[in-house]
Amino acid sequence: MSWRQVYLVLRREYITRVKSKGFIAATILVPVGFVVLFGIGILISVWESDITFEIGVIDQTEVLAPSLEEMNEERYTDYSDLAEDSLRTLVQQEQITGYMILDEEHITSDKTLELIYSGSGGIQLLNSIQSDMREVIREERLQRAEVSQDIQNIFETSVSLNSRRLTAEGEETEDDTAFFTIVGMAMGFIIFFAIFGYGGYIMRGVIEEKTNRIVEVITSSVKPIELLSGKMVGVGALAITQFGIWIIALVGLSSIAGPLAASMMSDQSAQMQAMGAPEQAELPAFLDIPTIETSLIVYFILFFLLGYILYSSLFAAIGSAADSETDTQQLMMPVTIPIMLAYFIMFHAWRSPDSMLSVISSLVPFFSPIVMITRIAITEVPFWQIGLSMLLMVLTFVGTMWLSAKIYKVGILSYGGTASFKDIAKWIRQ
Repeated sequence: MSWRQVYLVLRREYITRVKSKGFIAATILVPVGFVVLFGIGILISVWESDITFEIGVIDQTEVLAPSLEEMNEERYTDYSDLAEDSLRTLVQQEQITGYMILDEEHITSDKTLELIYSGSGGIQLLNSIQSDMREVIREERLQRAEVSQDIQNIFETSVSLNSRRLTAEGEETEDDTAFFTIVGMAMGFIIFFAIFGYGGYIMRGVIEEKTNRIVEVITSSVKPIELLSGKMVGVGALAITQFGIWIIALVGLSSIAGPLAASMMSDQSAQMQAMGAPEQAELPAFLDIPTIETSLIVYFILFFLLGYILYSSLFAAIGSAADSETDTQQLMMPVTIPIMLAYFIMFHAWRSPDSMLSVISSLVPFFSPIVMITRIAITEVPFWQIGLSMLLMVLTFVGTMWLSAKIYKVGILSYGGTASFKDIAKWIRQ
């Protein structure tokens, strides 16, 4: 195999695709989309809704309604002097959101509460009302039981958990498991879609060259294995270029947007306090982003590249065996199934990264790119597992590359219809 020929194919694939309108548009739109989503997130965080929901209360206990009004006077209003039909009319006329009728059984037993309302407010309003009612009924039950204030305080006590990680060196560090769980899932998603996306690039390119008979000219001066290798490396270099631009753009935008958003929200809080408004809530959590270690980014790139080369050779083989993109559907099953299985196992690894299924799946070469990077982001994965998964992926790639080269060598020059699995098996045996 001539590496010069591989380089020429690589260079052609890379330059042709990097200049395409689709590549340029996707490369620009992703950072722009990030800015738009970030801006929308900030807007939603600082948005103050002027919509109020009023719940009328017919209180036959004469104790629950005052507690509810004291808890939230804008939401609850005592309408005990009105009949139920009057409240129904107020709801129909949209003067109030809904109403409840409270009696002694709600305190003395577990009688189900009933809210008659217009449907406004959504699940958040329903959860808030349920929480408020639970609290006032509990307090009334404690008072009637003549429980001391100390015991009442015990019932009102809530327990929070603040976790910290202990390193092998004995140092305590902040535990950002929740954040890195999201990061791990995001990285798994990116590799999942990237394998399909860039693998599809290669498959469509092979089909296009085969359909236009360009491949007959190319193979007169380049061996099929050189053509296959050049295509894979060229599209791989394209992927690295695109990801590199995205990462640099997102890191740069994050470093600028975070402090800018915090400053804007602080200014808004100061202005509202000057106008006599209550103090603004703390900055949203998404502005306080923990540091992502360089090792995690390096592992992400390595597993992306290993997953790409492992699957891209198979995508190229599928393209060479088909005469059109539509005909590839019947040949995609052996490649699609392991990717989809890895996708579903990723959700299990997200919940339990150290379980036997997660560990074993992360060592299976066809699952490793997606499952292992999710585990690495969430938990401390032993280095021997990471190294073993990489080694197995490399060895598997050698096998799939040999297999794909056998198919590709015959398939790119075969016309007249899509090959069957029986035909592909015959090509491999030749």
